[in-house]
Amino acid sequence: MNYLYYGFIILVFFAIILLIEAGNIWWQSQHSSAAKRLESRIRMMSAGGHANDKAVSILKQRELSNSPLMTRLLLQVPRIHVLDRWLVQSGLRWSVEKFLSYTVFPPLVVWAVGSMTYVSPLALLAVMLIAGVFAPLKVSRAKAKRLRLIEEQLPEAADMISRSLRAGHSFATALGIVGDEMPEPIGAEFRTAFDEINFGVPLNDALGGLANRVPISDLRYFVIAVLIQRESGGNLAEILANIGQLIRSRLTLLAKVRVLSAEGRLSAWVLGVLPFVMAFLISIVNPRFLRVLWTDPAGLKLIGVALVMMMIGVVWMRKVIRIHV
Repeated sequence: MNYLYYGFIILVFFAIILLIEAGNIWWQSQHSSAAKRLESRIRMMSAGGHANDKAVSILKQRELSNSPLMTRLLLQVPRIHVLDRWLVQSGLRWSVEKFLSYTVFPPLVVWAVGSMTYVSPLALLAVMLIAGVFAPLKVSRAKAKRLRLIEEQLPEAADMISRSLRAGHSFATALGIVGDEMPEPIGAEFRTAFDEINFGVPLNDALGGLANRVPISDLRYFVIAVLIQRESGGNLAEILANIGQLIRSRLTLLAKVRVLSAEGRLSAWVLGVLPFVMAFLISIVNPRFLRVLWTDPAGLKLIGVALVMMMIGVVWMRKVIRIHV
């Protein structure tokens, strides 16, 4: 009997078990629900505090990059905290470094691939622009979706705070109840405000930070109502219940307006995208047909006039179909 062979098999077996356990521990520390929740709560803090050494925060600040050198370079950029706050509001958990990478590198890759193949300059430029604006559009859509979801959840949060106040809880405790009971993303926002109050931040500053992180008019009305009530007094539970009912009525009217303006929005998208799609298809089918546009001076002037008129048309259609309620 070859004991060395069986000993080797046993050692390999234990090595595989330890490798699986190590992978499980790494996964739990990086990608588990608890780790993601902790990372989300840390990233809710904007990086603007790094730019001002006098403003000392008791909460951990969000990093602009995983690299300390890149973080120092980014902090030299004026108003970089505005971009970071925009990313935080989207809920994508992107750092500024990752956002810049997703914005800069795709157009460079498209240009490198296009330079190795025969593609008309107009089509290559169009694809580079699309690749360059993909990340900003993704962040904008994610932010709009997240803020719209918070706006829809806000009436229920106001009612929950109102019921908690009627039950005898303090306002800070009511914020914690909303943070624990309400789903994401509004739960995380109220939980952050509750944690700030527990860490010693004044209530007015915590509510002001909540309003800055979530730029929604209804939430600002909510914060203003609470701050006024703290100065002048009154039945805060009744005030919050009325605010919740008012927000529900406004969202119902806004939903009706969106349904009535859906056709106009679809027409605007079709008219805005159709020229670029047709130019791209024509440049593939018959490249010589559109070559005169960038080889002749008159063609360049026509392109400039067309782009200006399209921009005016897009802005005009946006003004027509964008109805504020």
